[in-house]
Formats: sequence, C-alpha cells, structure tokens
Amino acid sequence: MNSANLQLEGLYLAIAAIHETLIAKGIMSRQEVDDAMRAAEDTALTDYRSMENLRPAERDALAFPARLLRMANATVADGKALSFTALARRVGSGKDFGRDQA
Repeated sequence: MNSANLQLEGLYLAIAAIHETLIAKGIMSRQEVDDAMRAAEDTALTDYRSMENLRPAERDALAFPARLLRMANATVADGKALSFTALARRVGSGKDFGRDQA
C-alpha cells in the first residue's frame, strides 16, 4: 500500500479523535461536528473546479474525508468506534450516488 494512503488514514483517525475530544469537553456538540463536516463535503462537491474539471469518482474522492469523519462521528454516538476500514466501507456503501454528479 502507498505510504501516503496510510498517512491519510492516520490523519482521518486523528481528526476523528480531535472531534471526540471537542465533544467530550463540551466545546462542540456532536451535531455541530456533523454540520461542519457536512459543510466541508458540500464545499468540496460544489467548488467550481469539482463540477467542471473532475469526474464523478474524483469528486467522490474529494468528499471522502468529510464523509468518513461524519460516519465516525455518527458511529461513536451510537457507542461503536469503528476502524478506518469499517468506516470506509460504510461510507462507500451509504453514499448518495446522485448528489455530486450534476
């Protein structure tokens, strides 16, 4: 596996841990974290270069980090901390295929 991919996986897990710390300390609510990640995903999908110059699979890749972090936030809320692989599978199986393919 490409070491850059492993670095990104580690980064996503680190950001998810930061989210949990912010929630545990009462700095942000779980809903505020979800709203922030939804806004990041929306920005990624509506950015002018995303719509004009990227294929749908590339737009999905651009939105993947926010989607994964939203999924991590939701699963921890349900009392289940999932691995990166499990989160990525859930993101892949639960994505809205029509949303970013305008």
